[in-house]
Amino acid sequence: MFGLRPIQETREHTPSFYAATANSQTAFPTLTDDTSADVVVVGGGFSGVNTALELAERGVDVALVEANRIGWGASGRNGGQVIGGIGHTPERFRRSIGDEGIKAIYAMGIEARDVIRERVERYAIQCDLKWGYCDVALKPRHMKAFAEWQAFEKAIGNPHPYTLLDRDELKAYVNSERYLGGLHNTANGHLHPLNLCMGEAQALATLGANVFEQSRVVAIERGETVVVRTEQGSIRAKTLVLAGNAYMGGLVPQLGKQVMPSASSVVATEPLPADLAAEILPADVAVCDPRTALDYFRLSADRRLLFGGLSNYTGMEPSNLEGVMRDKMCRVFPQLQSVNIDFAWSGWIGIGINRMPQLGQVRDNVYYIQAFSGHGVAPTHMMAKVTAEKIMGRSKRHDAMAKIPHWSFPGGALLGRPLLAIGMAYYKALDLL
Repeated sequence: MFGLRPIQETREHTPSFYAATANSQTAFPTLTDDTSADVVVVGGGFSGVNTALELAERGVDVALVEANRIGWGASGRNGGQVIGGIGHTPERFRRSIGDEGIKAIYAMGIEARDVIRERVERYAIQCDLKWGYCDVALKPRHMKAFAEWQAFEKAIGNPHPYTLLDRDELKAYVNSERYLGGLHNTANGHLHPLNLCMGEAQALATLGANVFEQSRVVAIERGETVVVRTEQGSIRAKTLVLAGNAYMGGLVPQLGKQVMPSASSVVATEPLPADLAAEILPADVAVCDPRTALDYFRLSADRRLLFGGLSNYTGMEPSNLEGVMRDKMCRVFPQLQSVNIDFAWSGWIGIGINRMPQLGQVRDNVYYIQAFSGHGVAPTHMMAKVTAEKIMGRSKRHDAMAKIPHWSFPGGALLGRPLLAIGMAYYKALDLL
């Protein structure tokens, strides 16, 4: 049996712009009896919901359990940026995955965004999906890196154009004096992540899967048949997928040691006048800078500026969240100094030491997906797809990812967080060069 997890009070969505503007509220039942399925998925975020959905589309009998509400964690609190790519520089792992593995990871990074596009179209999910994205440069070396990146995307066969922009050209997309230039593409974009996740869960239910909310898992019994026990019920299944990421707690200690929960924070302004919104982001693109503790921002469908980032270097939420994020926002757009902030919230992202998604098997019939390091809206969908492929007997892409070595944080949670802060401070120093 995996280690017991302390029973905690179930919770509704954290107050945020997304929770306040959700299309509807999910009301899936709590698991209160003993049932069975072919596959049980633990975790109602993008990874869990989409693994279950991929399997249900293939006719598999699936059950999903979520401790709180669908999209309650990072999937429903993030910046809403749809960004391609899987992790960082898979060439580091050539010895483990070979050239074919590297090639497969880059191809999956291109495909990841298309999975979301297809989901939204197939199930008519209303999530404000819009394409258009700019990476922005703070230093000349960033522009050099963008030029190399543009050439690389062409070399690997990315069909989407990447356009290098100088300072003046960038202002047609991001009108700020802070940036030296940028790299624009139409392959990435932005959306309302909570509405996407809830729409995917509703699609899952229409395919006959059992979805349970407010059903915290307290124990897992291993064997040829796994038993997932919640506070009030249980599910027996042939296969288990663990997709709780930074919110798994101590449920499976060996996985928890490989992920460090770290807070990423977002604020949402009041709705901006149409002329002001058009002034700051004329092309309505999502934006991100290249620092380790980056800024990212975009407009919502009702013209709020959503501005987010890693709010400090300890991995914890700052005590003055609104003040910290307003300061960051006004460095980019000084004209927003007097604009009201209507929402401010944080969520845990799961960070791995090597900044690559972690997926594999604890044992033959127990799979896991975790550690997207703040870059998860599109990659979670891709990793869900390849995990479903593996369960259905197609293992090539899953095995390429599963061969990547991962390490535990030294000292666990006690020492891991100070080490994370030291590491972040190191990269912050590099950002200043």
